[in-house]
Amino acid sequence: MSPAIWRLVGFLAAVEIASGVLQGYYTPVYSDIADHLVIADGDVNWFEAAQLIVAALAVPVLSRLGDLHGHRRVLVLATVVTAVGGWVVAFAPGFWTFLVGWALQGAYTVWLPMEIAILHERARDRPDPDALVRRGAALLVMALEVGVIIGALGAGALAPIIGMTALLAVPAAATTLALVAVLVGVRDVSARAPGGLDLPGTGLLALGLLLVLGGLVLVRLQGVGSAPAWLLIVLGGLVLWVFVRVERDHRSPLIDVRALAAPGMWPVQLASGLFGMSVLGAQIPLSTFARTDPAQVGYGLGVGPGAISVLIGLYVICMAIGALLSPVAARRFGVRWMLVLSAAVVALGYAIFIPLHSELLHAMTAMGVAGIGSGALVASLPAAAASVASHGGTAEAAGLTNATKTVGGCVASAVFAVALASTGSISDPTAGHAPLEGYLVVWGVCSGSALLAALALWRLPVVPVPRRVRG
Repeated sequence: MSPAIWRLVGFLAAVEIASGVLQGYYTPVYSDIADHLVIADGDVNWFEAAQLIVAALAVPVLSRLGDLHGHRRVLVLATVVTAVGGWVVAFAPGFWTFLVGWALQGAYTVWLPMEIAILHERARDRPDPDALVRRGAALLVMALEVGVIIGALGAGALAPIIGMTALLAVPAAATTLALVAVLVGVRDVSARAPGGLDLPGTGLLALGLLLVLGGLVLVRLQGVGSAPAWLLIVLGGLVLWVFVRVERDHRSPLIDVRALAAPGMWPVQLASGLFGMSVLGAQIPLSTFARTDPAQVGYGLGVGPGAISVLIGLYVICMAIGALLSPVAARRFGVRWMLVLSAAVVALGYAIFIPLHSELLHAMTAMGVAGIGSGALVASLPAAAASVASHGGTAEAAGLTNATKTVGGCVASAVFAVALASTGSISDPTAGHAPLEGYLVVWGVCSGSALLAALALWRLPVVPVPRRVRG
């Protein structure tokens, strides 16, 4: 990379470190947050649901705005919204204010797509720009995983020694510092796309996603037999069908549905949704399985928070390794085979869980393998989408990979909640342990969805392996 690209990646890495802090910091202190807000532990699930819904709604709109008005501007806007949400979380007087702040933090999901778009624009006139973007994306994902480790370790160390307000202010401070990094170190060189924001399409997409995701939340809370849940999902599907029809004929669509049908685009977006089922949906089942005492129920690892931290740390480190190896594999095998092999590695990792799940070593092996493939996909899928997007549509294409990944995570969250609920609902954590068969369903769905993602990516057009170009 040239010094200018290195400098840009360095400032953007500060944003991804903050993103990692947001994703890793709260996990060790969820129970403390529940006590702080005087709510049941099960009510913490609403935080995840609210943030996923906001992310799914915000990413397509913000991505389009980035193409229209500048990627840096939208990166600044998303960082401001996330920082405001973080400070609201820190000083929230009660549950509902806390929930609003937590949901606002979902804007961070557009950071990586905006960064990929900025890198893509900056590298456009350089030799082999796609390779430069892949290398930059790999370094950004490595920074993300470093942030996750810093966040998880920092929360665990600070929780016993400082008050809850100060504890919750740390992620807000990290996001504020990320905003300073963007304002100081990132210039806007993106060419503006023609047209404007498609307000009818935005309204239809928001309504459709809200109905579908709301239905999935009800499935998660009430079980698969919930009639209101399925009614919402069906209505949401109808609204999204209308959205597609409207977008096909719009001169400046929110999402270019015709471009999505391109041979180089639809496999990436489909794979992102399938990949989201494992990368976003499996963390809570993994944690509860690891904490389950085999002496009581006949399965589980029976380990404490310390061992779970080690397991999560191993997974995160392997994700960073996978991200760094992805551009090397792309040069060696080509982008298509790198993506196919990465998805296959994720499928293999979760498949290991099905026969081998009685020892901590089994879990470490499975999550280490899955982590390598997951890191490669997190770094490569947005870059792959941006590389085949039309000029002026890079943020939209990269952002859509995050949106589809979020929807996949919501689907998996609902499916896993039903599979693991011994009483038909996960809202009462004292009702009993989930059956082992439920966990086997989780690992099977994660493995199967990753395998389907590999098959989708196999349909990508073959691109000759590029010669290595320095620059």
